[in-house]
Amino acid sequence: MTQLFHPELVNEPFGDPGLYVDLQHRDHALLFDMGDLANLPSRKMLRIRQAFVSHTHMDHFCGFDQLLRYLLGQPRRLHITGPDGFIAHVENKLGGYLWNLAGENSVNCSIEASEYAQDGRLRSALFRFRNKFRKEKLGERRVADGIIVDVADYTVQAVHLDHHIPCLGFAVEEKQRLNIWRTRVSDMQLGVGPWLDDLKRAILCGAPDDKPITASWVEEGERIQAVHPLGTLRDLVEITRGQKVAYVTDTGFTPGNRGKIVRLAENADQLFIESAFLDADADIALQKMHLTARQAGEIAGLAGVRRFQQFHFSPRYIDQPDRLIEEANRAFGLSNAAADIKHDMKG
Repeated sequence: MTQLFHPELVNEPFGDPGLYVDLQHRDHALLFDMGDLANLPSRKMLRIRQAFVSHTHMDHFCGFDQLLRYLLGQPRRLHITGPDGFIAHVENKLGGYLWNLAGENSVNCSIEASEYAQDGRLRSALFRFRNKFRKEKLGERRVADGIIVDVADYTVQAVHLDHHIPCLGFAVEEKQRLNIWRTRVSDMQLGVGPWLDDLKRAILCGAPDDKPITASWVEEGERIQAVHPLGTLRDLVEITRGQKVAYVTDTGFTPGNRGKIVRLAENADQLFIESAFLDADADIALQKMHLTARQAGEIAGLAGVRRFQQFHFSPRYIDQPDRLIEEANRAFGLSNAAADIKHDMKG
């Protein structure tokens, strides 16, 4: 089955945090956090249209300048979202350079920066190269259930976590997945082609059964067309739950944080979660508001994720990364077993 999301960590576990999510057969990719981006090749950098920053500590935000260099000269808009105060941080980044060569005839590249406040408001501002990246206010809107992005194929949800400062966790979730039964297409004496995407879009948009759908395909060099009402074509499509990827970093193992992360990552296909410390150093982890490997594995198990991948290891364990991995995997198995027992007791 074709996957919409193709996530990969930008750096190895001891490197700066960053998750690159490519979208299959789409014209863009997503980026979660932007520490050092040197490992991202130019073809991947140029695909980024949406970026999300958990917080603006240097190891999560220093790559902004690298991404900006690829944006300059490209007629496109980058959407970038972070926590409360984020717009000012973007403005200060841009204000560190001179833009005297920019003008009305410059390439129309821009940055739309948004900040998701703890009161549920999403405020936005626009920075245009043609305007020398001066801030232009775009207003604000209320966000329901943390859904900060809602487009045709997917949503992005954010939650506020505590890292002694506001820090965001994210989950990107594909909307209902529509799969084509090729055998049924053949049984109706139809051919495959781009029209099947039109069929999927009509179903996703809730179009009525009498909506005409034009099937068009090429057979032995000849283009063939057939028109059918949507209602007769619905059986060609199987509707299943979409793919879900969650990303969590820089947060302490407090009851509030733990509950929010479990809800955010619930039933995710893949959870990317920090594992900064071993549990023997849990007191240091809590002081710095980071997770231990055991805590990360426990959260993954409680959330019922299919797979999880650790990152953001503390350099104090540079010679023993296997201990962090083993500790998390052990906790993941125990948490899964506990969750199954609780489910059986409810049943």
